[in-house]
Amino acid sequence: MAQEKVRITDLPRMKTAGTPIAMLTAYDYPFARIFDQAEIDILLVGDSLGMVVQGADSTLPVTLSDILYHLKMVVRARRRALVVADLPFLSYQVSPEQALRNAGRLLKEGAEAVKLEGGTTMAETIR
Repeated sequence: MAQEKVRITDLPRMKTAGTPIAMLTAYDYPFARIFDQAEIDILLVGDSLGMVVQGADSTLPVTLSDILYHLKMVVRARRRALVVADLPFLSYQVSPEQALRNAGRLLKEGAEAVKLEGGTTMAETIR
């Protein structure tokens, strides 16, 4: 029997309770469906799709449009899992405004959280 929908606010509670949190990367409807039915807590639509799906040597060629395309499939498939989407390279580094605009596009298409890389150099952008 499937549990209730995983929400971003559930994660701190799960961590505090010592409940394992499972996260897998999904790029398409069939795999997202399988992972969701297996009660994986978080599905990541990652920029790794550049290498895994597109055959590129790195994640650098991945565009926001690529992420959006795969995000839509994953969102359609999931019933329970929290969906996280990557902001790909150069879709957020130029300015906080660019980051906000592109994160908004991911949220509009169904992402419930957005992941970006950069450590402390990105702290102000995240705020």
